[in-house]
Amino acid sequence: MLPNVECLGCKLANKMEPVHVIYEDALVCCILDIEPFNEGHTLILPKKHFLDVEELDPLAANAIMKASMKISKALKQLFAPDGLSICQNGGQFNDLNHYHMHLIPRFHGQPFYNEAEIDNAKEKQNLNETKTNLMKQLHVDR
Repeated sequence: MLPNVECLGCKLANKMEPVHVIYEDALVCCILDIEPFNEGHTLILPKKHFLDVEELDPLAANAIMKASMKISKALKQLFAPDGLSICQNGGQFNDLNHYHMHLIPRFHGQPFYNEAEIDNAKEKQNLNETKTNLMKQLHVDR
């Protein structure tokens, strides 16, 4: 499957739209979510177009898992969360119409699924700083 130029996720994964890339390889692009739940909230997107998890080919699935392991370690070292939530929204909940995995640093007492708007102004303002810090942390792990 090749990138689909009509797909927002393909555009993000292939940097056809402005993104805060923290890590990429030949198969995946890892970017900061522009509506972060917490600082460091990352999306892992395959560069080829896939809609849902069952469509992934073994190479893309493996690249996504390897990136999630690398980024999880960096998020834990940089932000010291109480844990991480790793999830993928499919079907009608896939707002990019492209497979993507979320890695979200979490802290005790925070509700995860909350339909109400959250105040993420600080996290949004820190996207460039968060990107720089995560890229430094990921480089350390290589």
